[in-house]
Amino acid sequence: MYRYDDFDRQLVAERTAQFRDQVARRISGELTEDQFKPLRLMNGVYLQLHAYMLRVAVPYGTLNGEQMRKLGYIARTYDKGYGHFTTRQNIQYNWPKLNEIPDALADLATVEMHAIQTSGNCIRNTTTDQYAGAAADEIEDPRPYCELIRQWSTFHPEFTYLPRKFKIAVTGSPNDRAAVRVHDIGLRMHKNAAGETGFEVTIGGGLGRTPFVGKTVRDFIGKNDLFSYLEAILRVYNRFGRRDNKYKARFKILVHEVGIDDIRQQVEEEWAKIKDGSLRVSDDEIAQYIAQFAPPAFEELQDNDPEFERRKQAHPDFAAWVRSNVIAHKQPGYAIANISLKPIGGIPGDATAAQMELVGDLADQYSFGDVRVTHEQNLVLPHVKKADLFSLWAELNGAQLATANLGFVTDIIACPGLDYCALATARSIPLSQRISERFGDLERQYDIGELKIKISGCINACGHHHVGHIGILGLDKRGKEFYQITLGGDASQDAAIGKIAGAGFSEAEVVDAIEALITRYIDIRTVGERFIDTYRRVGMDPFKEVLYGDR
Repeated sequence: MYRYDDFDRQLVAERTAQFRDQVARRISGELTEDQFKPLRLMNGVYLQLHAYMLRVAVPYGTLNGEQMRKLGYIARTYDKGYGHFTTRQNIQYNWPKLNEIPDALADLATVEMHAIQTSGNCIRNTTTDQYAGAAADEIEDPRPYCELIRQWSTFHPEFTYLPRKFKIAVTGSPNDRAAVRVHDIGLRMHKNAAGETGFEVTIGGGLGRTPFVGKTVRDFIGKNDLFSYLEAILRVYNRFGRRDNKYKARFKILVHEVGIDDIRQQVEEEWAKIKDGSLRVSDDEIAQYIAQFAPPAFEELQDNDPEFERRKQAHPDFAAWVRSNVIAHKQPGYAIANISLKPIGGIPGDATAAQMELVGDLADQYSFGDVRVTHEQNLVLPHVKKADLFSLWAELNGAQLATANLGFVTDIIACPGLDYCALATARSIPLSQRISERFGDLERQYDIGELKIKISGCINACGHHHVGHIGILGLDKRGKEFYQITLGGDASQDAAIGKIAGAGFSEAEVVDAIEALITRYIDIRTVGERFIDTYRRVGMDPFKEVLYGDR
């Protein structure tokens, strides 16, 4: 895990002091809200529907136990006792008082955390696979490259004021768990014909008002050249991205309107000017960063633990949790333990201060102090001995953190929606709770199988509804909340934007509509076929029939 150096500490301390002064000037009236807005956004502070909101960066979704406990402390001290984990692997606090936010940032700085570049027209928090460094299918741990991207992009003088926000995701696995193809830049690690490890580079992906799946701009870029190539892409965007219309300013619009071939030519020409300069990273430098993410001191264990198997036989609830929430680890005798933040009827992504503090303690006890935040709003302990899984589960279960629903119908992504967000046009949280309660029976979830439902409270798509197997978009229709359904979206390596099924449904109708879709899927699926597979095989018509046949 990366640790701050003296430069990092100085940078964060100076930024915190600057913002404390800016807040004081806002409170005194020396700064108007319009003057204060760009300053607060540069420090992760939004003005939401009811209060200010603070978004804290969790670089590439990696935390240690001490940091997780500090997040719990921030929730208890400066908020209402909870935080909300986001689809950018960050955490948001919805109720801080403006005059106390500088103190919160100062407290975060003591554990090497900050809120820099979590908002504004800059390069946002780089995200990656939540199982990085642990997954059995991984080519290489992508986090050293995420850290290099963080250092390259933080306060980059050329890219501080981009046409619009810019998002990068990286995966080191052929099974994409980071949704790289719906980012401005997506990096997929793979080997070329010569056996060298590098990255496929996709650009122009993104959700929101105009969703696109990213296009490949380069099949392979070597590790040493990665950062000069990223610089070339950003220079092209900074030069040609629109600044006259914020709805046309995202990189995806530029790629779509100009075309991938012309953009590729511009990038390659720019790269040719800079590729042999200071941004070329040496093998020795890369090795230094890889060493900072060295695997923990694993014990030599057998993969088959008899006591673990006996516990599963004796405790059906534990066995159910293992079945859905425990993933294979690359190290024999270890497992990846997922912690669902989607209790039945709960608010997706929320965790209380006590829960965060407990997870920090459990990380230290069972997972070498390592915690991950997923873009699907859950948590992960990536390095747990199989022999410790039962004890871990028992502690999680006592804290309502052992819901056995990872990847199932109740593992819903949802944005805060109209309960908090000033941009929202409908509520997301109550709808997610009602769907969760409707399908809460575990055996029913097992029967349905993998199904990703994603809900957004407005067209900005913070809930990633475009890439849900079933996506739900909340809209305002003459003062009432209506919900539009999309089908066939996918954020994996087979990324696809969902298609609109038809007219929207009222708040009273939408849960029944979701049940009708799932019932039809069960009726027409083949053995072992997931919802997304069935949709791809039969298309939209059978599902439209059950949604609109009687209308």
